[in-house]
Formats: sequence, C-alpha cells, structure tokens
Amino acid sequence: MKKLGVIGGLGPMATAYFYQLVVQMTDAATDQEHFETIIYSNPLTPDRTGFILGRSSEDPMPYLLRSGMELKRQGVDVIAVPCMTAHFFQQRLETELGVKVIHAIQEAGRHLEQVGINKVGVIATDGTVETGLFQDAMSQFGIECLMPDASRQKNVMHLIYDDIKAGKPAEMDIFHDISDSLFERGAQAVLLGCTEISLIKRDHELGKGFLDVMEVLAQQSVLTCGKLRKEYEELISE
Repeated sequence: MKKLGVIGGLGPMATAYFYQLVVQMTDAATDQEHFETIIYSNPLTPDRTGFILGRSSEDPMPYLLRSGMELKRQGVDVIAVPCMTAHFFQQRLETELGVKVIHAIQEAGRHLEQVGINKVGVIATDGTVETGLFQDAMSQFGIECLMPDASRQKNVMHLIYDDIKAGKPAEMDIFHDISDSLFERGAQAVLLGCTEISLIKRDHELGKGFLDVMEVLAQQSVLTCGKLRKEYEELISE
C-alpha cells in the first residue's frame, strides 16, 4: 500500500473530517488493512482567499511548500490538500515537491462526466470562484458552472467564515437559499466546493443532487493508496 500525506490545518476541523472520510471509505477489516497516513496540520498557513484576491500580502505558498517538504521527507507517495481554494497552488506544489498532489476539482469533473452531468452549481469561496478553479476544471469535461449571484455569494462567505470557521452552527436557511437558487437555474448537481461547506453535509441531510468535493478527494486518496469500499464508488447524494 502507498503512503498518503495530508497538508492540513486549512482549517483544522476540515482536516479532521477529511481523515474521517478516508478511514470510512477504506475497505479494511482490521487496523493493519488501513494504509499509512501522515497529516501535517499547520493552521498558521495564511488565508488563501485573502492572498489570491489581493486583500493580504501573506503568501500561503511557502507554508504549503514547507508542509509538503516535511511530508516528502517522511516518504509519502501522494499528497492530498483538504482545502479547495489551496488548489490554486496545486500545480506549483506538485512541480516543486516532485510528488503527486491530487487535484480534487479535476477528479470531481471526471466523476460528473461519468454520470452524464453537464451543468453544476458551485458553492465555494470568493478566491475559488474568482480564479476560475472550478470553471476551468469543469470545462475540460464539457461541464458548465453556475455560480451564486453576488448577494448569495456574500452569504456563502458568511457561512464559511462567520459560522463554520468560527465554530458556530451553519445557518441552514441561508445554505438552502443558495443551493435552491442554483437548482432553479438548471444545475443538475450542486458542488460543495469548500471544505468548510463539506461540514454542513456531515451534520445535515441535504437531499438529492449534492456532490461534496472533499469526499471526491478522500475517495481518490483511498483509490491511490488502498482499497475503496464499494458503497463509495458513487458520491452524488440520492
């Protein structure tokens, strides 16, 4: 089995949930049938959205690279980064580390293409939205992305920063207003494109048509390093 490295702390609760997903998805009957995982959690990594949008001069890349180098030193075969906005740095990280860094957004596009979906709504940070991470990745698979309107995108950031990152319960009326508007505009599925938003799916029954991109990242981590439980082959909620 291969060894998984995790660049974590972006934020800490999302990292903890990611590892929970990895363990749940692994087809293992004993402790010894799980694969080795090394998590380097550095919550001091500067905010990714703030830097990408020019609101902060603190570059996260040296922190991400330092975490990745520590994981490489410990012999990991592949790296997962449970932060979708940090995928802005994915190609640079992979090149500078010389270790495969799973691109969860591209893998989500591949998953959607396989089930015939060609239009999705995306709930993600301003940094992820404005850099076109989802739009560019999904276009490779012929998938159109719908983003929340300006007022609802402000509410997305409110959910992420004022609720979940602050350790408060997510305001579900706000979440459902955002997701319902995307479905009404023709989205065949809604992507949970921020690891904090993934925690909403952990804690609440959302209904049909949601794809959590962190679950895709966990799925691909297991497929790369171990054996996937059959029930996690299809990830779009029913």
